Amino acid sequence: MKINTLLTIINKHVPLNTAEEWDNVGLLIGNNDNDVTGILTALDCTEDVVDEAIAEDRNTIICHHPLIFKGVNNIVENDGYGVIIHKLIKNNINLIALHTNLDMYEHGVNKMLADKIGLTNLSFLNEETYEYYKVQVFVPEENKEALKNKLSEHGLASEGDYEHCFFESSGTGNFKPIGNANPHIGNIDEIEAVQEAKVEFMIELHQKALAQRLIEQYHPYETPVYDFITMTKVASHGLGMIGDLDKPVNAKQFAQSVKSNLSIPSVRFTGNIDTTINRVAIIGGSGIGFEYQAQACGADVFITGDVKHHDALDAKINGMNILDIDHYSEYVMKEGLLQLLHTWLSDHDTKFSIKASTINTNPFEYL
Repeated sequence: MKINTLLTIINKHVPLNTAEEWDNVGLLIGNNDNDVTGILTALDCTEDVVDEAIAEDRNTIICHHPLIFKGVNNIVENDGYGVIIHKLIKNNINLIALHTNLDMYEHGVNKMLADKIGLTNLSFLNEETYEYYKVQVFVPEENKEALKNKLSEHGLASEGDYEHCFFESSGTGNFKPIGNANPHIGNIDEIEAVQEAKVEFMIELHQKALAQRLIEQYHPYETPVYDFITMTKVASHGLGMIGDLDKPVNAKQFAQSVKSNLSIPSVRFTGNIDTTINRVAIIGGSGIGFEYQAQACGADVFITGDVKHHDALDAKINGMNILDIDHYSEYVMKEGLLQLLHTWLSDHDTKFSIKASTINTNPFEYL
């Protein structure tokens, strides 16, 4: 399997365009035409992780946190990130990052954390929406199939694994050609009544120019009538998870169980330690900014990492409970992504193995 094929499969499940605008995902280092000899999943791409891939002859690392993120001004073989980048290139190792697009995925990092914690009845904490166009065009009955076929041939009117997705209704169109008109049907200065179909279909925002060009090119009328109507739809991806515990527990017991279930050395709690916890919201990594949305959604506690002093104090004053599980808790994605890749690639002929990195890339030591 080529890297390009692997990326196509990944993009089908965790589309790169669902990542945040500031993010850097996809193939960061490598060659689309390289054959995949083995995959290593990792939270971070450190030199130790690269050495692990080299030792096991795995030429593809898929990590969560992008190595090239804030910007690299120079690549020096024996200095800083240059050491890692140089080693990747020298050993012909492909580096793929799946960051916020994996966070947004319905079975992604937040779902993995929620499963570890034992939450049920899960839904997205921050449901995403997206805009698209509903197109409606009026065309004579005798010409509608030809126009629909042309639109479909160019990739329009498709939904997921379905093509040629149109709805049509019949009616009577009226018009009177005047002056220098060159009508496809009818005569100058005479009112014409034509049996027409209103053909409707959906397109993505970036397909508008293509749809307009095709309608004007293949519609039989000199002046075709069509509309682009902006619509909003709930996306199949979103940020964070919210769900319920099997049975309510007090905050201290809950914090200890989370610490145990995630096998992490410490957790930090702010809020009312005597609170009974039943409904839980979670955003792995750095999710501060969504704590009050979690509270509004009925969460008794908001779980995230990288909580700063003032954010914790503000939350406590405002009656919001927060459990800080540290950014490194996202390490669960190593095994989680491994399982996802096995599922995504199950229908494909693969001759390589997939392994989760054994390297602990947490930059902190707990004393």
